[in-house]
Amino acid sequence: MTDNNKIEFVSLKVSEIAPNPEQPRKFFSEEAQEELTNSIKENGLLQPVVVRPVEGAKVPYMLIAGERRWRSCQAAGLEVIPAKLVEGATEEEAYVLSIAENVNRADMTIMEEAGAYADLKAAGWAPAKIAKQFGKTETHITWRLGLLTLRPEVSEMVDQGQIKSNLAWHIAQLNPANQMVAAMRYVRGDFDSEAEAQHFANGLKMMENQTSLTNEKAPTAEEQEKQKKAKAKAKDGLGKAEEVLIPLLEELAEKKPEDLAVILGDDLARHLRVVGRLYAKVQMVRNLLSKAQGIQRAQAEAFNKAAVEVQQEAAAKKAEAKPEEAEVAKPAPKPQKAVAKPAAKAATSAKPAVRRTPAKKAAETAK
Repeated sequence: MTDNNKIEFVSLKVSEIAPNPEQPRKFFSEEAQEELTNSIKENGLLQPVVVRPVEGAKVPYMLIAGERRWRSCQAAGLEVIPAKLVEGATEEEAYVLSIAENVNRADMTIMEEAGAYADLKAAGWAPAKIAKQFGKTETHITWRLGLLTLRPEVSEMVDQGQIKSNLAWHIAQLNPANQMVAAMRYVRGDFDSEAEAQHFANGLKMMENQTSLTNEKAPTAEEQEKQKKAKAKAKDGLGKAEEVLIPLLEELAEKKPEDLAVILGDDLARHLRVVGRLYAKVQMVRNLLSKAQGIQRAQAEAFNKAAVEVQQEAAAKKAEAKPEEAEVAKPAPKPQKAVAKPAAKAATSAKPAVRRTPAKKAAETAK
């Protein structure tokens, strides 16, 4: 909004106001709309709508902000409502005002917010400028813009609150097919937490970046031996933790704070320090293991997908081969029969001729 804009408060007919077709919000909760309508019926419109004049239009004023209020005024049967008239506002200024009113509302969906920022970016606004205008961080704007690569089905899940914005961003980094895989597995409850789903999405992204399913050569005998020893060592370490550390922690957990203060005495501070270090390491390792599990699940997903594709390809080839075999098999008997008959006749007529000649000659010789 510039200093050249003239602002005044007026009363306008509801029919003289048209909604903005570029309104950043597309979704309006029916329940919330009904509550607002009932409130307006009881108390009237407490906050005026914001409009601007539109020259040459069928309806003289267009909404800048307050479409929900305008809709509820119509539903409540109001004919005249209070409005803040802004003259001289450009299309861009009007749009910025509209976003400013809605961007921090709980009922504006994540994808609507992302779309609004994208419109401003298309108009030449840098993420830093958008962030400053709406009191957000530049990272927030960048992450919202990153959601625009989501396929429509996943965007709908985000808008419905089935998938939160942080996980949605990680899913948005995947190709369309894998977006659907990650989203559906999360929505149907395949993961214990959002973090696990995020690690799975990251694992899928890693698979996409690889040039083959495994992206590595078969391990040598020496490498296999090293892997075997590392696995045995890790297993032995976990066994010690289960035998020693976990029982010790369980024993301490059963005590009351006042008892531990007496039992541990001067050693209490050391216990607290060691357990604190253990906690930090456990959290770090747990996060690493969760990421590893995500990669493992992604590898299994990629392998299963590849296996299905191979099966489908084999089935397709088999289906193509059957008609060809049938086509070749049908005409085959006919030429065989046609050739076989004359061959048999020729053989029959030839045999006597061959046998008579030497027989006759033998008889003449004998005489």
